[in-house]
Amino acid sequence: MNQVKKIAAGATLIGALLGGGALAVTALPANAATNTTTTASTSESGTDTNRTARDETKGGHVGANGVTETLLTGDTAAKVKAGALAANPGATIERVENDAEGATYEAHIVKADGTSATVKLDASFTVTATETSGPGH
Repeated sequence: MNQVKKIAAGATLIGALLGGGALAVTALPANAATNTTTTASTSESGTDTNRTARDETKGGHVGANGVTETLLTGDTAAKVKAGALAANPGATIERVENDAEGATYEAHIVKADGTSATVKLDASFTVTATETSGPGH
């Protein structure tokens, strides 16, 4: 009889381990997806925006108005770069894109002093504002 109790106890232990392991494996993918899908970030104004992680170098910011910023190419990109650099001698262009928040275009730059800024331009490629955001942004 003692042998039967040992076998039953062993089977119960194995069942509990397998069941608990299956539960843990099932829970892990859901938890992993939650942790990697959404990240809290800080906008240029310093507020928490709770945006989905994205590659800043590829544009893609969606403004409150639903407009999605996209990278500029060709002649338009060249004109935006020229306007931004004329207003900020010695700066380096990080990327140029349409603007989702008021201006027609924007250029993300690093100024000669190392501070980051976003240069806003109108449809005529005239600089209308420069928003400085400190080192990196």
